[in-house]
Amino acid sequence: MDFLHIIFLALIQGLTEFLPVSSSAHLILPAQLLGWEDQGLLFDIAVHLGSLGAVMLYFRQDIIDLLRAWLRSCIQREHTDDSRFAWLIILATLPAVLLGLVCADFIDLHLRSAQVIAITTLVFGVLLWWSDRAPSQKYHEKQLTWKKALAIGLAQALALIPGTSRSGITITVGLMLGLTRVAAARFSFLLSIPLILGASAYMSAKWFTTEQILDAQSLGLGIVLSFIAAYLCIHFFLKVIQKMGLLPFVLYRLALAVVLFYVFF
Repeated sequence: MDFLHIIFLALIQGLTEFLPVSSSAHLILPAQLLGWEDQGLLFDIAVHLGSLGAVMLYFRQDIIDLLRAWLRSCIQREHTDDSRFAWLIILATLPAVLLGLVCADFIDLHLRSAQVIAITTLVFGVLLWWSDRAPSQKYHEKQLTWKKALAIGLAQALALIPGTSRSGITITVGLMLGLTRVAAARFSFLLSIPLILGASAYMSAKWFTTEQILDAQSLGLGIVLSFIAAYLCIHFFLKVIQKMGLLPFVLYRLALAVVLFYVFF
């Protein structure tokens, strides 16, 4: 890969992994719009690991508290708000894991096109705008019931389709269920951790069956840049949505959809 391509794609992954604009779409589109060579599975793994490191560092105290509470609930049968919330994260992760195991190959073969991305970018952008206007946004993420957490998890499974946006669809459904913007975003970010871990493990296993050459320098640069971009993105995104809501991201999705419809339809 060209050096500038590495920088661009790593920054794009880091910035879009946690914004409601679809990171998978932004990793696919450069090859289709600009004629770039596909970056390959190994580079995708690297930049996802960078994003994973960023979200784990940013929410490190939450992760420690949740893990401790979850372990106590398993070993000592001691249940708290944190242990209950940890179980909700596990529950909400299951639909995407199951659907990914069943449908990942079909999605890779048939749904990684610019036309699909154009449609999902438009449809889920409009849904994001509609949910952001919901009047009953008042609940904290730890006030979720298991039914609401599962509903968000089922929505997350749809994000396997490029252009949907994992963070976008989970935040959308969280807002529809009455979470505040920040609570919906926090739950979405915490929910991303087991999913990115699982996806990275799956892609790594898949890579071992290929003949793709390991380029340590390119991968290292991709990890570092993705990490930095993702960490800054999380920090500023939580501030922006408190002051401005999600309208800037809705407008971006609609503008991108218009461009894609013009170019590919």
